[in-house]
Amino acid sequence: MTKQNAKKIIDILRQTYPDATCSLDFTTPFEMVVAVMLSAQCTDERIDIKKLEKIIHPCGFYKNKAKNIKLCAQQILDKYNGVVPDNMNDLLTLAGVGRKSANVILLEVYGIANGIAVDTHAKRISNLTGLSKEKDPEKIEKDLLKLLPKDYLSSVNHLFVWHGRNTCIARKPKCESCTIKNYCESYNKTRHS
Repeated sequence: MTKQNAKKIIDILRQTYPDATCSLDFTTPFEMVVAVMLSAQCTDERIDIKKLEKIIHPCGFYKNKAKNIKLCAQQILDKYNGVVPDNMNDLLTLAGVGRKSANVILLEVYGIANGIAVDTHAKRISNLTGLSKEKDPEKIEKDLLKLLPKDYLSSVNHLFVWHGRNTCIARKPKCESCTIKNYCESYNKTRHS
């Protein structure tokens, strides 16, 4: 994959999904931390901080998530004076916060786009298009960071999420109507075989 083609993929997705934004609702930085924790292994639409107690059980892994939320809140109070950290290193010290979550928090709360949250959609689309051959999210993120300019980073995950939900659906992709099919390694392999 060339840098030029990688940029072209993102440019086309920007035209296809001009309204692509984060689907998690939050009013405070801590609400975003909790929303990101709850969204793991759960569809984003099910997350609403106001209904936390009713929703946490169906989100999956609710016992571990509840434990992490409580511990994370205590860590933010004790170590960071009640302020959600604004850097990767400190965010990664919080219970229940991994690299993907930290990237989402940095972007959505603080407007910092130094990385890319590689979720299931970003992983699938990166692998299918040929943006990355890696399976590990951190390695996929590194591949994407090598291919894309910094000013593209803030929209990549949102675009992949929207494309993954609307077109590049895991179980039944709509390849024929895909706006990036000409740049998709998987589509072009199956078409030419």
